[in-house]
Amino acid sequence: MSDADEGRAVVSGLLGSAATPAGAAGPHSPHPATSVTCRGEGVDPDALVRHRTEITINAPLSTVWKLQTDVERWPSWQSPVETVERLDHGRFRTGSAFRWTMPIPPNPSTPATDLEITSTVRQLKHHACIRWTGPAIGEGLRIDGVHVWSFIKVKGGVRVRTEETHTGPQVEADVPTATELLREGLEAWLRELKSAAEARAHNRPR
Repeated sequence: MSDADEGRAVVSGLLGSAATPAGAAGPHSPHPATSVTCRGEGVDPDALVRHRTEITINAPLSTVWKLQTDVERWPSWQSPVETVERLDHGRFRTGSAFRWTMPIPPNPSTPATDLEITSTVRQLKHHACIRWTGPAIGEGLRIDGVHVWSFIKVKGGVRVRTEETHTGPQVEADVPTATELLREGLEAWLRELKSAAEARAHNRPR
């Protein structure tokens, strides 16, 4: 995947109807039958741009959780993410906030730009789920995103489910393209999370 493709793919996942139906399945598995929630809260029910997908990771839940919540280390395993800054201190918890950046290439609705995303954790249950919201802002572009994750222990590893919605005039001007970008982004994120977690689990001392 080229740098441009990576940027285009993950702009969506960082923050889904359309050519790809809402919540359509990714290549990893059938999509979950119900929306992903954390402490009873989910994505924006009125958003036109949405997607959900899931993957099984053959690694301990603690490893997957650590990778996902140690946000300042995202650039070490998420190739499109350039920088991440925690805006609070201490353990990752409800109320935690972080600012992260990535370049994105041009698309039919917006020019190439550097995207700055500010995410705030609204709900969290340790080793179970996270829900964050926040804007992603670049030149000629603003996306308001709601992103929910769940982590379920299964035989041999963890089932990670994720669902995200985007709102904003630019994405709503071309819902099929925005939905496809969101799908690509979420699935790229899951692939990289799986790769990083399984590599770490394989290299752990036994």
